[in-house]
Amino acid sequence: MRKFLFSIIFILVLGHAYAQDPHFSQFFASPLTLNPAYTGKFDGIWRVAANHRDQWPSIPKAYVTSSASFDFPILRKYVPDGDVFGLGFSGLSDASADNILKLNYGSVSLAYHKSLDENSYNTIGIGFQGTYSSMVLDVSRLTFEDELIQNGFAQGTSAEFAGSNPLTGRLNNGNYFEGNAGILFSGSTNGENNYYLGASMYHITRPQVSFKDLSWYLTNRFTMHSGGSFPITESIGMNFSIIYQVQNKASETVLGGAVSINANGDKQNPTNIYFGSWMRLGDAVIPYIGLEFSNLRLGASYDVNVSGLKAATASRGGSEFSIIYIRKPPESKGIPCPRF
Repeated sequence: MRKFLFSIIFILVLGHAYAQDPHFSQFFASPLTLNPAYTGKFDGIWRVAANHRDQWPSIPKAYVTSSASFDFPILRKYVPDGDVFGLGFSGLSDASADNILKLNYGSVSLAYHKSLDENSYNTIGIGFQGTYSSMVLDVSRLTFEDELIQNGFAQGTSAEFAGSNPLTGRLNNGNYFEGNAGILFSGSTNGENNYYLGASMYHITRPQVSFKDLSWYLTNRFTMHSGGSFPITESIGMNFSIIYQVQNKASETVLGGAVSINANGDKQNPTNIYFGSWMRLGDAVIPYIGLEFSNLRLGASYDVNVSGLKAATASRGGSEFSIIYIRKPPESKGIPCPRF
């Protein structure tokens, strides 16, 4: 009982004051939740990405976050050669305390990438995103400490929620629309390497969120991110990325990289194996492994907690899985794009 009550209070209070939005350790594998300017920025016809994170597995289903996105270039016949106009759709679900509290987000993104040279090795893009969000609290599954009596349970605090919805016992007071935006520069010196720098801001419109008789305005989330991919030999490459996020009084920095090994020696259709690690400063080490073949990339990571919280979590921060598939045409130009 106390665990469920503590989870709800913890989430609601931190949402009011200091918490960050749901996010992934493999931020590089969830492009449309990182920066709307990523929309359409890939070498292909369309792209599908999905992510799943289970945080603090020592507490079953404490925090489970999943996302999926689909984006593609549009109006190819009407934009200049080398430019890209992208459209994307994405959704994210963040469930806490075994689905008692659930946040759902649905987004539509648009981005335009302007080529800065005749080979389209260097581009700069700007993206915008509209998001609808809803919060659902399943009151019927809440039990409070003051309801525990010697012979079972009696109605107590839960009576305050009795009028929320007589059919489902659910509250849904967190619905809102908002706007997000971002900018992204992507470059290459020879068509083989890639480096990028981006920035985004979410909750630009600062929507008002309410729960019972409480209300607050969401604070902006500002993100800066950078990275690159560079070949070392014909079969070995180096990939790295870094991200800094700040929202209200909460901030985080994650940085690291992975070595890629071309296992089949084919440069056109490589089978790449990735080994690496990222670190969330002051919090966790994040080992990462990945496999890429036939335009499909799979990734797996695990947060190993190294902060003072490790005593409570037994150093277990959370598992995470990602998948990205890019459909490429036979005449693909192989234009370098951000990968990590």
